[in-house]
Amino acid sequence: MKSDGWIAVDLDGTLAEYEPGSPWDGVEIGPPVPAMVDRVRRWLAAGRDVRVFTARVGPVRDAAYPEIVGAIQDWCLRHVGKILPVTATKDYHMLELWDDRAVQVERNTGRPVGRSTRGLE
Repeated sequence: MKSDGWIAVDLDGTLAEYEPGSPWDGVEIGPPVPAMVDRVRRWLAAGRDVRVFTARVGPVRDAAYPEIVGAIQDWCLRHVGKILPVTATKDYHMLELWDDRAVQVERNTGRPVGRSTRGLE
C-alpha cells in the first residue's frame, strides 16, 4: 500500500444505506451504496489505504465492541471484497473523510466549500 496517508469512509449513509431512525450502533448494517463501494474498490486497486470511519466503534463503547467490529469487517469482505480497518479516530495521516454529514471548510478561514445539507450555518 502507498504510505501517503489513508482515506476515511463513513459507514452509515455513505458506504452502506442508512435510514434516519434506524439503529446504527448494533451489528445490523444496511445494503451497500454501489457508487461508494465501487469508489472504494478503485482506491484499493490503486494501492490506497482505506478505512471505515464510524461512530459505532467510538471511544465509549460497551462489551459489544468486538462484535460490532466483526460485523463491519464481515460486511466489507462480502461487499467490498476485502476486510478494511475500522476506526473512529482521526490522525494526521488521514487524507480525506468521505461522509454524508461532513461539510468541508477552507483551511484556516472557516468558510464552507459546500453547504450544510441540514440547513445549518
